[in-house]
Amino acid sequence: MQYLWEILWFLAMASGLPGARHGIFSACETERLQLPSPAMQTLTAALEYLAVLAARAEQPLRSSLVISQGASRLPRTGFFECVERLRRFSGPVDGMEAASWHASEVVRVFEYSYPETA
Repeated sequence: MQYLWEILWFLAMASGLPGARHGIFSACETERLQLPSPAMQTLTAALEYLAVLAARAEQPLRSSLVISQGASRLPRTGFFECVERLRRFSGPVDGMEAASWHASEVVRVFEYSYPETA
């Protein structure tokens, strides 16, 4: 479970960097964190858990910063299904509506003032 806190720390740092406005590739994170197999499923479970925590705290979803290396540069469809369950997004998970929601969520992440943690 240590990797969950490493992911959270990394997302917190990425969202707090001045001038940072970019995503983090999911494949890069699985390598960097040396996640246990199956690595992508482990990362997905951690990101979904972090999304639940953020939704409960009524904060922007830092997990939205983790994107696919594909041409869309969006999170995978499972992310949108997760945020749909959290009632943060409603619509087709693979179209312009999803891309638009994601872009606005990323802006919210970078503009939000997260509380400091010890």
